[in-house]
Amino acid sequence: MKKYTYILMTFAFIAAVALVTKTYFSGIGKTNESNKSNIAMNISPDEMKIGSVIKLPNPNLDGNVSLEKAMTLRRSIRSYKDIPMNISEVSQLLWSAQGITNERGFRTAPSAGATFPLETYIVVNNVTELKKGIYYYQAAQNELEMISDTDISIDLMKACLSQSMIVDGAVVIVFAAIFERTTARYGERGIRYVYNEIGHASQNVHLQAAALDLGTVVIGAYRDDEVEAILNLGDDKKVLYLMPVGKLN
Repeated sequence: MKKYTYILMTFAFIAAVALVTKTYFSGIGKTNESNKSNIAMNISPDEMKIGSVIKLPNPNLDGNVSLEKAMTLRRSIRSYKDIPMNISEVSQLLWSAQGITNERGFRTAPSAGATFPLETYIVVNNVTELKKGIYYYQAAQNELEMISDTDISIDLMKACLSQSMIVDGAVVIVFAAIFERTTARYGERGIRYVYNEIGHASQNVHLQAAALDLGTVVIGAYRDDEVEAILNLGDDKKVLYLMPVGKLN
C-alpha cells in the first residue's frame, strides 16, 4: 500500500511541477509579446528600418461625426495644407479601409465569399511618428510593416500623370488586389467582385477622411506598369486605386 501511495505522490509532484513550469513560461511569453508591442509603439522614426513593425493605436469606434454628416461632407479634395498627419489618423483611415470588425475576421468593407483580395499599403510623406517610405497594413494585427525606406513621392507623382496630390498629401493610401483569391472561387466573375470591393473600401476612406476633417481623392489615372514598378509590391498584386490624404486648406 505504501508503495502505491509513494508512486501516486510522485506522479502528483511531477504534474504540479509541469503545471507551474507551463504557467511560468506562458507568462514570460505573454510578457515578451507585451514588450514587443510596447517597443513597436514607441519606436522613433529615426529607428525605423525595412522590416520594422509599428503597432497602430486602436481605432475610435464612436466618433463625433454622424454617418449622415460625413456623407454630406464627402468631396474629392485635391489640395492640402503642408501640415503633418499623426499616427492616430493613419490608423483610423486604414481601419476604415480594411480593418477587422469581429472575431471571425470580417472587415469594414464587404468581400465576396470573404476572399479578401485587397492588400492595403501606405506611402508616408509627412506623418509625425513615421519615417518616409512604404508600409504594408497588416489588418489582422492592426500594424504597419515598413517595406521600403525610400522617398518615392516624386517618381510616383510622375507615374500618376504628374498629379501633385501624390506629393502634397501627408500620405497616399494604395489599394492593390490579388485577383486569384476571388477568381479561384468565382471564376471570371470574380474580377467584377474585386472591382466592387475596391469601391466599398475607397468610399469608407472617403467618409472617414471627412469625419476626421481631412481631404482625399481617388486616383485611377496612372501608368500601371510604372506605378507597380515604383511600389514593387510583387507580381501577384495589381494596383487599383491610390488615395492621397492630407489636411484641409
